[in-house]
Amino acid sequence: MSAQHSAEPNDEPNDEPNSSAFIFALADAAATGELGHRLASVLLPGDLVILEGDLGAGKTTLTQGMGAGLGVRGPITSPTFVVARHHRNLHGGPSLVHVDVYRVGSFGEVDDLDLDDETAVTVVEWGAGVVDHLSDSYLHVLLKVDHGDLGEQRTAVVTGVGQGWERLRSLSL
Repeated sequence: MSAQHSAEPNDEPNDEPNSSAFIFALADAAATGELGHRLASVLLPGDLVILEGDLGAGKTTLTQGMGAGLGVRGPITSPTFVVARHHRNLHGGPSLVHVDVYRVGSFGEVDDLDLDDETAVTVVEWGAGVVDHLSDSYLHVLLKVDHGDLGEQRTAVVTGVGQGWERLRSLSL
């Protein structure tokens, strides 16, 4: 990330046990993609990443950055109408399963998607409160865009929930 970005540990209380959160100030959409690329460096096969944010907040842009960082076959586009896309890794690393549950109507439909691929990183847009039950350990990313008087301000709150997310600390350097 460039000097325009910052990462700070979040000392606010979190409802999730064993969680650690970092807040990233993002200068623009390109910085969101760069953050995704950096996140890819700490992701492992079997990881679940849950993305939350309003329309246009950068969920697909972040996923594109993760895909580039993982070295998967693209292009990575929003899977809104196909629900899930599987992107194979070009270099022997983990594949990327990119899912959009915006149009999924029930937990049963989520279970039918078979998202428990231990050889891939699974990224789920609109997944908060919908796919959290799939794993005791996941990465939650809340993307925010504020269109205030100072212009567009973007932030990402990255929270590792459960065990193993101490690896996020390398992102704050």
